[in-house]
Amino acid sequence: MPNAQKTYEVSRADLPVSCPLPEMTLWNSHPKVYLPLEATGKAKCPYCGADFVLVD
Repeated sequence: MPNAQKTYEVSRADLPVSCPLPEMTLWNSHPKVYLPLEATGKAKCPYCGADFVLVD
């Protein structure tokens, strides 16, 4: 996959979270998708498989 890091830790201040993030290596590698982290604290991007974990 184009983005080197596969797990990203985000805080509540970062919500709402979308993938790809602007700081990703190839930020325009797929369409932007917003990920629902609030309910479970984690989500996976359906395009690139990057995992996002909510940390406080």
